[in-house]
Amino acid sequence: MKRKQDNEEADINIHSEDEMTGTENTEFESEQDKTVVFNDDQDSDSDLEAGPINRTGKVPREWYEEYPHIGYDVDGKKIMKPATADELEKFLAKMDDPKYWRTIHDDVDDKDIVLTPQEIDIIQKLQQGSFATEADPYEDAVDFFTYKQSIHPVLSKPEPKRRFLPSKWEHQKIMKVVRAIRKGLILPHGPKTEKKPQFYDIWNDSEEPKRTDKIPAPKIKLPGHAESYNPPEEYLMTEEEKKEWEAKDAKDRETSFIPRKFDCMRHIPAYNKFFQERFERCLDLYLCPRVRKNRINIDPESLIPKLPDPKELKPFPSILSVVYKGHSGRVRSVSVDPTGQWLVSGSDDNTVKLWELMTGRCIQTWSYDEVIQQVVWNPSVSISLFAVVFGEKIILVHPDNFESKAAEWKLIDETQLEINHSAQVKSCVWHNKGDYFATVASQGHSSKSVLIHQLSKKISQNPFKKVGGIVQNVLFHPKRPLFYVATQQFIRIYDLSKQELVRKLSPGFRWISSMSIHPSGDNIIVGSYDKKVCWIDMELSPKPYKVLRFHKKAVRNVVFHRNYPLFASCSDDGTTQVYHGMVYQDLLQNPLIVPVKILRCHSNKGGLGVLNCQFHIQQPWLVSSGADGLIKLFS
Repeated sequence: MKRKQDNEEADINIHSEDEMTGTENTEFESEQDKTVVFNDDQDSDSDLEAGPINRTGKVPREWYEEYPHIGYDVDGKKIMKPATADELEKFLAKMDDPKYWRTIHDDVDDKDIVLTPQEIDIIQKLQQGSFATEADPYEDAVDFFTYKQSIHPVLSKPEPKRRFLPSKWEHQKIMKVVRAIRKGLILPHGPKTEKKPQFYDIWNDSEEPKRTDKIPAPKIKLPGHAESYNPPEEYLMTEEEKKEWEAKDAKDRETSFIPRKFDCMRHIPAYNKFFQERFERCLDLYLCPRVRKNRINIDPESLIPKLPDPKELKPFPSILSVVYKGHSGRVRSVSVDPTGQWLVSGSDDNTVKLWELMTGRCIQTWSYDEVIQQVVWNPSVSISLFAVVFGEKIILVHPDNFESKAAEWKLIDETQLEINHSAQVKSCVWHNKGDYFATVASQGHSSKSVLIHQLSKKISQNPFKKVGGIVQNVLFHPKRPLFYVATQQFIRIYDLSKQELVRKLSPGFRWISSMSIHPSGDNIIVGSYDKKVCWIDMELSPKPYKVLRFHKKAVRNVVFHRNYPLFASCSDDGTTQVYHGMVYQDLLQNPLIVPVKILRCHSNKGGLGVLNCQFHIQQPWLVSSGADGLIKLFS
């Protein structure tokens, strides 16, 4: 039931008898003596009459909106909808009817019900949080045992001892029942009733079909003529066939036995592989699944990403053009000058050679005391200078036949400038402007493992007080004052102007070997000794966007091309893989990565393959150096 719709208040506001005046108070008192809420003397059959008239149950009232009746009574007769009053009649009833304030509307029977004074009293008490009945919840408790002193116990006498001992006669009765159960004279669970056969309606379509997912085990193949004790001659093997049968694997043999011939059945010996065959049969029944599974038919071609044809992505290096011969040891590093005319290389034979890129002619050779770790050409076109890294030293070399346009190079007296370090230097990298370069030394977790040098002032500075691991490689951002430091598992990005850590990249590798930044500065590729190369879109996430697993051995170097959408990776498996990597200006479009060429350029020697690879500055050419002592140019 609900309250009449004209009343807009959420709760029933019940006034006390002192607040009622006029006719309302008189009417209330006149009905108080006549109305009875609970009548215990009423016959139980009257419960049917006291119930709701509408016996349709708890069904939505919307079902009867289109019909002239609201439901059915006990006799199944329709209960017609009563006449509804308009808004004016409701307003007049609200003003004139003294019972209006305690009138509620019954939705089931569609009629108005006037609450009795007892019901009003119960509602009032429930609103106040008190008990509905006239009961005192805080009545004083009467202690039955102490309020009146007595010399005799109030309760019965103390418990006898037999109450605490097991009964002898009860034990005998229980044992009698136990013996009868053991002899089968008494069935504790009653007789087992046989299940009556169930009959099904064969014409009923709603019957659930039997499950056919389980498939019966395949039967053993019946023996053929070859398994007979006296097989025909064509089933017997010759000596050559026996040797061929014994040389094959057990799974490749047509039969698991060699046919034999006996004169009679009593000459047949015991079969020595009987238990083995029974065991394998049991394994097949136990381990091999025999369940029919619903498989989704998917076209495999739809799962492969649609990539453009590599022929449409030309130009990229694909043909061997020039081979540079002259080193007697492993060529660990190569570098192309900014003009694209010269090539410098460093080898394990302690020499650095200057080559003419197009012809492969050696122009000049420098010899040093230790193995050359790396050679890096200054990226500035106005400065003809390259750095040589070996041992604990970095030597800046200015070739004799080159002219430097920068005035500050007059401060150098000779063609070489030496910078000493406190530990062995592993690598060197130049800033794009050519005035700064950074070095990485093998000092473990020491803060002096990374140094930044300035050519114009000839000073070296230590930018870090602490590095978070063993530094593997460093890079300068091509456009912003950012410095990338790669440890074994993470890459940290520092802002050199603000001198703070900006970001931390997680490639997910166990040992990072090299890295290279895209010319736009928003993407970076990372190579690792885990045989993987990953592409990280720094605008998207600090984790890899793509992971390339095409190499079979450790990746030694990765490099981006400055002008073409190309990047390459070289590995100890003797291959250099070239990829098309297009970065779009639209930030909503992900980079396009397509493998275009595998260059098998160097042979494996001493477990090492291709040690370094570099792109030409202007042309889509690639220079690679390997452990076989050769340098090759692909165009």
